[in-house]
Parts: sequence; structure tokens; C-alpha cells
Amino acid sequence: MTQRFPDLRRLRHFIAVAEAGSFTRAAEDLHLSQQALSSSVQQLEKELAATLFAREGRRASLTRAGQLLLSEGRTLLAAAHTVAVHVERIAAEAEEVYVVGHTPALDTAEVYVLMEPAIDAFASTSFTFRQMFPDQLTAAVLDGTVQLGLRRGVVPPGDLAGAVVRYDRVRLAVPAGHRLAPQRSVDIHDLAGEHIALWAPPGTSYYSDFLMSACRRAGFEPDYVVSRVQGAATVAAPLTTGAVAFVTTPAGPVLDGRVTVIDLEPSLLVGVQALWQRHTASAVRDVIIAAS
Repeated sequence: MTQRFPDLRRLRHFIAVAEAGSFTRAAEDLHLSQQALSSSVQQLEKELAATLFAREGRRASLTRAGQLLLSEGRTLLAAAHTVAVHVERIAAEAEEVYVVGHTPALDTAEVYVLMEPAIDAFASTSFTFRQMFPDQLTAAVLDGTVQLGLRRGVVPPGDLAGAVVRYDRVRLAVPAGHRLAPQRSVDIHDLAGEHIALWAPPGTSYYSDFLMSACRRAGFEPDYVVSRVQGAATVAAPLTTGAVAFVTTPAGPVLDGRVTVIDLEPSLLVGVQALWQRHTASAVRDVIIAAS
């Protein structure tokens, strides 16, 4: 059986038409004649033996095959760009830079511990950590500006590939003078009525949604406040909000004793999910996945 591979230039033309909704607008965006663009897409349909558009006058709507190619094609183009950049850097003997993006729910110390096996294994590679909000993180991994994304919460990765690389126990951080501070452990039911600090509103962060769901399973609607100091360690939230915060820091006093971290009962575990571009290979990533 003959193997079929999409031409990347034609694939880019197809995606432009699909996103514009018409050959006319896509041709203008690509600075091509409409005839040349139409011919390119027709050649792609011939290569794949599939009808990609249902043409209705000046409009072009995707067939089921076209919808699949749009989803897969975006990730394939992104992967092709990433591979080209990587090869170019290697050929130029440029310094290898591996960019790791992480959400505010993971501080840089936690990211370092996760990445340490690869940092030790690849002494000639430079590593850069970038804190990003969840939607920015996903977009950056998709376009290749971030090689590996790390976020709290385990959800379907969508257009990305993903794996759980660690589970952490969730604890409670409270101001040192808080009524719960003297306790060795706190039942989650005892948080009813407490202000709970989050790093992002529910609906914009899988981790926030995970924490709010834990409270609701305990039988109460959480009263939350979003921290006004972004980029700091999550354990600092009680100082800036006066609220309690869910953290993964070990139990005990922190921040010169101004915050106390207490075990939470019943035990609650949250995963750290790694995200990366599909259709790509990475020795650095392989080390991280193998160490999990």
C-alpha cells in the first residue's frame, strides 16, 4: 500500500482556508492568487485521497476528514517548525536551551526538583524556567517556544501529549496567628467558612478547579480570594491575603515562622502533569518521564 504524506506547504494553505472560512480571504492573507491556493488544496486532497472541504459558493466548510486534518495538521506544523529550529541550532553548534514553562501552582524550587535528573544528565544544556498562566502555557507548548510544560491537575491534554510525572500531598498553609495554626492536622470539613487563597480563579486553572471540587465533596461551597501577588511561592499566600491556602510544602513553620503548614485530612493528592508537542522527540523529556 502506498504511504501518503501531506506536503507541509499545502497543509499550511489548507489550514489558512479552514481558519478563514473562504478561499478568497485565505488567498489575501497568504498573498497568493485564489487559483493557486485552490490548486494547492486540491493537490493536498489528491495526496490524502480525501475531500477536505464542502464548497458552497464562496464559502468552504470542512468535511469530517477536514476537521480531523485541521486538528492534527496544526500540531504537525508546529512539530515541523520545532524540528527545523532544533536541527538549525545543532548544525550551527549553538548552545542548547531547554525551556520549561510552569503554572503559578508550581514554584521554581518544585520545578527544579522535577527537572534535576535531566539537568544532571545534560551538562551542556542550558535550562530556563518560565512561570505562565495555564492558557499561556498551553499556547507556548503548542507553538514550540516552551519545550515542556508543567501544571498541577491531571486533565486530557487536548492537542498536546502528556504524562503525570509526580503526585504531591496537599496541605494547608495558615498565618501563624490563625486559629488552626496550633493543630497538627486539619480536617477539610473544618475549612467551611474560611477564606481560601487561589492563584487563579476557578474556570481558568485546572488546579483551582481541583481544589474547589475537593471542598465541594466535603460538603461546603468554598469562599475564595485570588492572591494579588503573582509569582511568589504558593506558601506566601496567607501573608498577602490573610486567607488559608492549599500548598504542597512540607508541614511545619515557614517564612520565618510567619506561616504554618499543617497536614490535611483526609489525605488529598494532586498530580503534576507534563505537556509537550506531539510528533516530537526529546532526550531531556525522556529522562524526566523515566524518573517519574
